[in-house]
Amino acid sequence: MPNGIADYLRKNIEYDGWANRETLLSLKNAVSCPEKSLKWMSHIIGAEFLWLKRLGVDVRPMAVWPELPLVDCETNCEELSQIWRGFFDRLSPDMLDEKITYTNSLNEPWESRVEDVLTHVVMHSAYHRGQIAGDLRASGETPAYTDFIHAVRRGHVA
Repeated sequence: MPNGIADYLRKNIEYDGWANRETLLSLKNAVSCPEKSLKWMSHIIGAEFLWLKRLGVDVRPMAVWPELPLVDCETNCEELSQIWRGFFDRLSPDMLDEKITYTNSLNEPWESRVEDVLTHVVMHSAYHRGQIAGDLRASGETPAYTDFIHAVRRGHVA
């Protein structure tokens, strides 16, 4: 591995973007997009923008629980994928151990390693995509198949 953990994290963020786009497609194809699902998808987007801001990336501010229509979710997901690519293009392996300081949504001060933040972003999004899948299925719709191994097998993630 050329950069070890940095390449691994890049691959996971690449997967995250693909899985978010697949989830959006399932919401778009639903006869009726469940309100909770759209709320969770919007939160995934808002949280990723927030973490990018905390990581020092110059992105526009967005609420952690924004109320976005589906079309805005699609636009924002594409933008996030581009921003994450740029972030990783500038990321050096040494930067993964750096700590960022921030205040969470409960107004508590925290400090976290960049590597841990990047891991959190992927896991956080996967958690909420699972909620969306369950919500879609309960509504009689078919959720996206967003398993990591599926993305790799199909060449969506290299």
